[in-house]
Amino acid sequence: MTHAPVPAVTVRPGRPLSGTVRVDGSKNAALPLLAAAATIRRPVRMGNVPDSADVQLLLALLQRSGRQLARPSAVPRSVALLPLESHPAVPELPDAGRIRASYYLVPALLAACGQARLPWPGGCRIGDRGMDEHFKVYAAFGDKVETDQAGYRVTASPSSPAQVTVDLPFRSRGASVAAVLRAVAGGHRLRLGNPNLSPEFTGVLDFLRQAGWQADLARDVLRVEPPAAPDETATLDWSVPGDKIEAGTLACAIAATGGSGRIEGVRAPDVRPVAEALNQLGIPVRAEPDALVLPGGGTPTGAPLTAVASLDPDGLDADFEPALLALALGLPGTHLFADAINPGRHGNLLPQLRLLGAEFEELSATRCRLTGPQRLTGTVVEAIDIRTGSALLIAGLTARGTTTVTGLDQLRRGHADLPAKLRALGADVTEAAR
Repeated sequence: MTHAPVPAVTVRPGRPLSGTVRVDGSKNAALPLLAAAATIRRPVRMGNVPDSADVQLLLALLQRSGRQLARPSAVPRSVALLPLESHPAVPELPDAGRIRASYYLVPALLAACGQARLPWPGGCRIGDRGMDEHFKVYAAFGDKVETDQAGYRVTASPSSPAQVTVDLPFRSRGASVAAVLRAVAGGHRLRLGNPNLSPEFTGVLDFLRQAGWQADLARDVLRVEPPAAPDETATLDWSVPGDKIEAGTLACAIAATGGSGRIEGVRAPDVRPVAEALNQLGIPVRAEPDALVLPGGGTPTGAPLTAVASLDPDGLDADFEPALLALALGLPGTHLFADAINPGRHGNLLPQLRLLGAEFEELSATRCRLTGPQRLTGTVVEAIDIRTGSALLIAGLTARGTTTVTGLDQLRRGHADLPAKLRALGADVTEAAR
């Protein structure tokens, strides 16, 4: 079920949050998995597909590209994707520019139509979309790339090499997915240097292994081999993992109010970085196989937290950083935050938190330092992007008076209904018209 946009929510401080809540499927994992399902030549049934707006738009784009989709009523939040029976015309997809993940469609379109025509990717206004590395990937396969002001066109090479080598200058998740799915689209062997190692990317590799592909992943090199005898008839069942970012956001909200709770549906390794950060701050957290648990109690240590977004395998996912920043405003200590991966994010988030009375020392456009605890006062703020919106909800839980968060359509691009999950934990969050 899709949700009608709600212009705003009001947030008021109250009792400590408590209870049990289950996260939705991960938007960041679902988007490349659905693109992979559309690229392989066999039926796929994907479970735990989130109802977030970006995912639903990608599904609509796949349908308009000729892909047959079904939603089995017996299995909630599942989508069945059937292989193409013919080669459709190259689709025009102007609204693909509303999401960043539209670039995941290219390999599927090349496999189906031989060409992809797409507008420049949009999504959150958090910095450059970084398409240059994608274009280098397609060039390595011999594809022709053309660009103009409106977007880009990729035309599949009629004679791509059987073995393709791509070396990435940094661990780009988008370019890593593009390289692997382009290999799948054409049945190529691939050697990918400096691959992304995030759970969202390795989840795509696990999916492809289930489909018969070999994917040998080391820290610095990925080797991909097509199946010797692909099975194009049997349905492949897969499930989108739980949303680690939603789990981390809810954990920060519980911690900000001094509460306790259990956040289910998320894998322990995926949330370990945020659990380590909270434990460092004196907030007891443990990551169980299928849950993140905050038992309550504990005393803030005043220890400095350094939360630096990183693409390194053991680094902090950039999307954890805003929630940790909002939490740190209410805790003792001097804390450092940085996100050079999304260089526009601090430019969205910090001015909105300043409207609530937050104070920061901006060391650069992507680095800041704050000292807590700080007292915030509610006012009207805007969810300029997904993670800014979730951070503002956390800040509003401890601010004096009423905080009104507008721009909830941005938040629902990544979370089907984060305010409802906060209400399930006892938060005073209500819908409001603006």
